[in-house]
Amino acid sequence: MTSPSKLSRRRLLATGAGAVAATGLAAPANAAAEEPFKPRKVSRPGRKPNLLVILGDDLGWADLSAYGAPDIKTPNLDRLAASGVRFTDAYSASSVCSPTRFGLYTGRYPGRLPGGLPEPISSPNELHGIPLDHPTLASLLKDQGYATALFGKWHCGFLPWYSPTRVGWDEFFGNFSGGLDYFSKINHNGDHDLYEDEVEVEDLRYYTEIVTEKAVGFIERDHDAPWLLNLNFTTPHWPWEGPDDKAVSDELTARIEGGEKGVLFHNDGGSLATYKTMVEDLDQSIGQVIKALERTGQLRDTVVFFASDNGGERFSNVWPFTGAKSGLNEGGIRVPTILSWPGTLRGRQVSDEPVVTTDWTATFLELAGATPSPDYPLDGTSVVPLLFGGRPRETQDLFWRMRGERALRRGSLKYLQLDGTDHLYDLSEDVREQADLARRRPEDLAELRTAWERIDETLLAYS
Repeated sequence: MTSPSKLSRRRLLATGAGAVAATGLAAPANAAAEEPFKPRKVSRPGRKPNLLVILGDDLGWADLSAYGAPDIKTPNLDRLAASGVRFTDAYSASSVCSPTRFGLYTGRYPGRLPGGLPEPISSPNELHGIPLDHPTLASLLKDQGYATALFGKWHCGFLPWYSPTRVGWDEFFGNFSGGLDYFSKINHNGDHDLYEDEVEVEDLRYYTEIVTEKAVGFIERDHDAPWLLNLNFTTPHWPWEGPDDKAVSDELTARIEGGEKGVLFHNDGGSLATYKTMVEDLDQSIGQVIKALERTGQLRDTVVFFASDNGGERFSNVWPFTGAKSGLNEGGIRVPTILSWPGTLRGRQVSDEPVVTTDWTATFLELAGATPSPDYPLDGTSVVPLLFGGRPRETQDLFWRMRGERALRRGSLKYLQLDGTDHLYDLSEDVREQADLARRRPEDLAELRTAWERIDETLLAYS
């Protein structure tokens, strides 16, 4: 029997077009020029870096050309990947929106707080949000002198109880809910949902355009201190509306205002062509933000991070994985992830290091020199020693929990429970999770199940 510790040293994805093709993965646009990441000691600037943390919404693992998308073209994100490290084994903290954001903002498992249990938060509730006394990425960075802003989707609690500006962000412009119409700004509950700080505002332009404009404006200010900008696009989340689909918005909005329920889930609309348009518009918008960094001379002082908040939905491409958003198969939690710091972090690298959302929180805090509160210990582990210190990480257990599902990855072994049935997969051989090893390797299954249960015992129980 091969032990999990030995498996942790095996590599799931090789690099280069030929090696990628051999795994069954589509060849990414940058594959021929990429090199495997190698830990190296890196000299970091004395100045604390700016942190630009960008999230796409429901973007599938293979929806970017840098990750092998055959039809969608994302040249700006491809360039971002070429300027730093592209991660092949990066995961979201949950397979749905709000729990992942809890993980990113607190650095802890979503199940440590009541707001992480709804999966996702769907309506205003006094119990469901980040408590005002809980430290966040923003509040801890403010303690280090950072200016902080969040533009776009919040989804970590509704007014009148919760808001980004109450837990560390200096300013906020965006929506509180999980999804809204791109033009009318009506959310899935039928409420208008566009705010500046906590004041309702109106802007009927395409939402991705508005959020991009806000981000560019923030970057172009005179900054006398380092800054954190959380840039949370709703693209390509439903409803399926591109920049030229105002007529679709008008029709959906009229139905909502007429009292029809569930309209914004858009089960009767959308297409691959519309989805392609939305993703490519997201790419162009991110390109505008990166150009603002270049134009203002801040690019080399800025760590740029990009990921999706969870796996893809109806029109997404998650090949070669199985599953999608709302489930713990790979397609629901493995997400495209890019990290760039030009001039500090060497470009054209690809890493198969298993990392999850809460690891990035720990990483950003360490880069900023921030110390987590001992009363709220992080569940993630910083990748700074790997990326900048030249030291490989010890094997980390990656943990997920959803109602009715559980998962834990250790090395290349993944424990998965669906509908009460345990499964075991070796992702180094079987990324599609089709060859169930539960009966053949009962000791490994028991070891990973026990590890999952040990973590679960520390979390809040579902009601």
